[in-house]
Amino acid sequence: MPMSTRSLTLGTRGSALARWQTDHVIQLLQAAWPGLDCRTCVLTTSGDRVIDKPLPDAAAGGKGLFTEELENALRSGGIDLAVHSLKDLPVDDASGLTLGAIPSRQDARDVLISRDHWMLATLPQGACVGTSSLRRAAQLLAARPDLQLLPLRGNVDTRIRKAMQGDDAGGYAAIVLAAAGVLRLGLEANIAEYLPFDVMLPAPGQGALALQCRADDVTIRALLAPLDDGATRASVAAERAFLQRFGGGCSIPVAAYATSQTTNANYQIALTGLVASSDGRRVIRVSGQGADPAALGMELAQQALAQGAGELLR
Repeated sequence: MPMSTRSLTLGTRGSALARWQTDHVIQLLQAAWPGLDCRTCVLTTSGDRVIDKPLPDAAAGGKGLFTEELENALRSGGIDLAVHSLKDLPVDDASGLTLGAIPSRQDARDVLISRDHWMLATLPQGACVGTSSLRRAAQLLAARPDLQLLPLRGNVDTRIRKAMQGDDAGGYAAIVLAAAGVLRLGLEANIAEYLPFDVMLPAPGQGALALQCRADDVTIRALLAPLDDGATRASVAAERAFLQRFGGGCSIPVAAYATSQTTNANYQIALTGLVASSDGRRVIRVSGQGADPAALGMELAQQALAQGAGELLR
């Protein structure tokens, strides 16, 4: 084992999903390094403190809302490793830190949760759907311009509880969540529909975990190496490069999803990116393939700009 006998301290947010993700990483670490002692340090982020109003995600101005406190704890040495949902992590590199591993990705789709088992196509005219994501809202309106969108905050279990109250007394006929969080918490019985990528393209990095450590900590980086999934890393790198071209924190709906195939020890990446107007009336969708994640993401972003994404940015 490439480290001393000291224990490894993992930093996490306190939600049920964040704790599950951290426990999962501990299982992966201990499978790779039997006998490794792992401890958990729960930290509260600025995003966790705001419970009464919608928050933008990392792709829509929410830079660092759920990550800054964990990153500061890493820099100070309070923790050895931070476990993030990759889609919450700003695309710009954090000073002094690196992504030591990106494990194999969970389902990247979004799902519709509905007490009455409505699907997107069968929701009543003018139904109220809960989401605080600009990306989800734009794509919902592109598919169903009649829908009424209501803000939705809280952890995954809290949001599902709100959805299960139905649309009685001004509630939600349905809500939209990331499939990964629902599946990780074993709440898939509540899923009414998995939204296909041609209807709802995910946030860059959705469904993937990011294991962040100090860039100069060679011991921790060696411990994390067996957990890194090359295909997932290549895919999310392309997605995040697409987002980065638009500023990485813009206030417009941006989505991207990539898959990677291994060819002669190299990855061939297929990427689809999307930029939309907030009302869903204008949707720009671009697709392409390549071997260099950063170059592919930037190339497709340029294609989107050539098709008018710059007007949406303004």
